[in-house]
Amino acid sequence: MRTLGRGTRLALCAVAAVCALPLLTAAHDVRPLPYGDRLTVHAGPAGTAAPAVLRTRGTAVEAYDRGSGRARWTYHREGRRPVGLLTAPGHAFALWSDGMVTDTAHATVRWHRAVPHPGARVGGALRSLDRGTRMLAVVTPERIMAYRTEDGDLRWVLPAHDGCAFAPNRALWARGVLLLAQDCGRSGAWTDELVAVDGLGRIVPGRTPLANERPGRTGHPSRTA
Repeated sequence: MRTLGRGTRLALCAVAAVCALPLLTAAHDVRPLPYGDRLTVHAGPAGTAAPAVLRTRGTAVEAYDRGSGRARWTYHREGRRPVGLLTAPGHAFALWSDGMVTDTAHATVRWHRAVPHPGARVGGALRSLDRGTRMLAVVTPERIMAYRTEDGDLRWVLPAHDGCAFAPNRALWARGVLLLAQDCGRSGAWTDELVAVDGLGRIVPGRTPLANERPGRTGHPSRTA
């Protein structure tokens, strides 16, 4: 039996590595994830540090380079479709048809959270609760749920009054306060059916809310200057 020389063995190893490179690249670019996720990372143009342009298209959330218009990544979940999208610096929040909320950043799905009510599947909306979007609200007809965007931690829940329903698509952001319509089917002043919230919860006289910072940190990251 003929024994290969050291130089020949090194050459064969180099050829094998080159042949395997496309397979490794493909495995990296199309990464199956839990929750039925599929995140496809496209070859990005130079200077991709700039914020991406995001949109929903069919059953996917897509990110594009602002300058060239080339696709950066495409994210979809098997058997689901995005029903709401909210962008913020470093974040791409999506509400899905199965009631899941996701945050995608830098071509990575950072967290998944299941909204604990089926109303999110048909009539939910995503709203920022402060200027830096450090707190995210998922508004459904039945309740408002607030999540810390850093890690997806559920911080507070505000149910609608008995016999009433929030209108997720009727909201106004003004001076650090999110005003939401709450339809109670009663006649009277329209101001009686408004609810004011911020990152700490409902705004009422004398409230004593819990802070939203992670353990070991100081300050109130959900307060708006």
